[in-house]
Amino acid sequence: MGRLVPAVTRALDVLELFLHGDGTLSAPEVTRKLQLPRTTVHELLTTLAARSYLVALPDQPGRYRLGVRTYQLGSRYAEQLDLAAEGQQVAREVAETCGETVHVAILEDTDVIYIAKVDSTHAVRMVSAAGRRLPAHCTSVGKMLLATLPDRELDARLDGRELTGMTPNSITDPAELRTVLTGVRERGIAMEHRESNPDVSCVAAPVRDRAGRVVAALSISVPMIRWSEKREQELAVLAVDGADALSARLGHHRREQ
Repeated sequence: MGRLVPAVTRALDVLELFLHGDGTLSAPEVTRKLQLPRTTVHELLTTLAARSYLVALPDQPGRYRLGVRTYQLGSRYAEQLDLAAEGQQVAREVAETCGETVHVAILEDTDVIYIAKVDSTHAVRMVSAAGRRLPAHCTSVGKMLLATLPDRELDARLDGRELTGMTPNSITDPAELRTVLTGVRERGIAMEHRESNPDVSCVAAPVRDRAGRVVAALSISVPMIRWSEKREQELAVLAVDGADALSARLGHHRREQ
């Protein structure tokens, strides 16, 4: 492994500071946050601004924000992303952690399409496949994706549609579905208990792109013989962490509260 170049490391440290807060910083703030000499910070800011990685704010003398070059690099990175490939990698990592089946799915009309899947390592596991299509209202990923739609778009997709069940536990009442979706929005996670498969429960979390739009959902599916309230809570955390990891790969940055 090659040696890290200190000057490049410091320049990248400066750029990464702009991911937080309101996206603007002054030289004294950079100096304080990175504990670097003022002269070094001045040279770094001047160089980054000269190369259009930073730009000085005309109405706030001494403050900087990210420049157009960072946008160009981010756009090129986004162009090369493959949601299915990135989802498969993250699904593999999550599955290695929990030992259960992990899916990544997208929404198409009122169905979900699974674009990535990694099987459980257990002998007893659910049978599914990437490319499979299921009614969104019967799945945790589908509920997660439906819940993130604006009300008007959700109405357009659901109004006049018959909600066909896949198991006796499937939601087939539109009013009940809307109540469930309200709860999903509030919790930020979605659950499914034997609604698409009578022997399986699932938990799902949203995946966002760099603009913050929900573009997919990641779920963990478990046969009922291994399901419990404690396990549900554990898997909910893993699903959120996995969805966040995939979101980060897609360029999404969660703002600090």
